[in-house]
Amino acid sequence: MAWAYLILAGLLEIIGVIGIKKVAEHNSWSNNLLLYGGFFASFSLLTHAMQEIPLSVAYTVWTGIGTLGSAAIGMVFFREPRSRLRLFCMAGIIVTVLGLKLAD
Repeated sequence: MAWAYLILAGLLEIIGVIGIKKVAEHNSWSNNLLLYGGFFASFSLLTHAMQEIPLSVAYTVWTGIGTLGSAAIGMVFFREPRSRLRLFCMAGIIVTVLGLKLAD
């Protein structure tokens, strides 16, 4: 169950990051709800996951999901650049996160 919490926490971090972008574009009640609600729920689930998963693995997976998800959302919905180098670096994050998980 801890891994489910951790993955959901990473996905909710992406919601919080989308909230940051939305608040930067237009500061509204609904955009602030995305920002604060996403991060609050994400941190809460991360806390639960870390009761069973070691800090180094949990934090790396959480930030990896958030980083990759935010980069992908930025490219798809906010017209951020899609260079080969950027995609290569995103693949590197995946390899690093998997390596830490396998080393655990």
